[in-house]
Amino acid sequence: MRILVTGGAGYIGGVMVETLLARGYEVVVLDNLCHGYRDNVPPEARWVPGDVADPAALAAAFAAPVDGVIHMAAHIEVGESMRQPRKYFDNNLARPWALLEAMERAGTRRFVLSSTAAVYGTPEQTPIVESAPAHPMNPYGWSKLMLEQTLHWHACHRGLRYAALRYFNAAGATAQHGERHQPESHLLPLVLEAAAGEREAIQIFGADYDTPDGTCVRDYIHVRDLAAAHLIALAALETQAEPPADLAAAAYNLGNGAGFSVLQVIAAAEQVCGRRIPVRQAPRRPGDPARLVASAEKMRSAGWSPQFPDLEPIVASAWQYKLAHRAAAQANTLSPAPNPAAGGG
Repeated sequence: MRILVTGGAGYIGGVMVETLLARGYEVVVLDNLCHGYRDNVPPEARWVPGDVADPAALAAAFAAPVDGVIHMAAHIEVGESMRQPRKYFDNNLARPWALLEAMERAGTRRFVLSSTAAVYGTPEQTPIVESAPAHPMNPYGWSKLMLEQTLHWHACHRGLRYAALRYFNAAGATAQHGERHQPESHLLPLVLEAAAGEREAIQIFGADYDTPDGTCVRDYIHVRDLAAAHLIALAALETQAEPPADLAAAAYNLGNGAGFSVLQVIAAAEQVCGRRIPVRQAPRRPGDPARLVASAEKMRSAGWSPQFPDLEPIVASAWQYKLAHRAAAQANTLSPAPNPAAGGG
């Protein structure tokens, strides 16, 4: 079975490709490397450079039959979306239409979307269930919700089978893949940068939320668990007979069901890294809900359960990746440059 992963050279996409290959799938990666890295694509996967709206790239990606698409290519920064909403609606909503049209021409019907908990906005109650009202607080969340609506109409009228996986906070790493965004904006890698002495302190954006310690609470899910859920969703689409009744019917929350505050993440990192992490207080960021915690019972009932339910193992895997990645970078820096006058062998 051949699966196309858009955004497969990124952090979560790289783990997704790694997981698919380990399960025996053939993988095609479509990525323009605006947020990804070429070395995230293993030689066992076929890499197609390009954008999801590029006709030539899409033709190359679907040159051989594709059995399903996992769409992970997106802009994901809440703060940036508040400053540049047009960028988010263009990339996250408008451009995937070309991908859907290419799928239809190729006869590919199964589509798994990387969506987001940001579609819920400030929830009326937690844990959040998929049928909770969707009221995004930022253009990022709106762009994802509107793409879910687009998929729903394609399912109703054009035969698409789809699932929308609403991520909470992806975190952690495998030996091969971890977070290395440029610039970095996610809490855990920033905390680990402070632990490693690569930044002076970690900023806490708001300490007056209605939470036990005043800082935002989020639900962290290991990236391996996230990838495993996609395989379950993909398999379920094989037997999907009718279009989903509404957006909630096609949605699956992906989280541990346990929330951890910013201060708890910092404390876990201090425990794992064995060192104190300096912090600085900063004003709240616009568009940040106080608490986002998932009910993932729907995905659990489909046969999924997180293998990393606790925070410290998630932090430890990210720290191990960081140390290994830094050691490799230092080794490459210290390696002598090849002598152009030397003969080749």
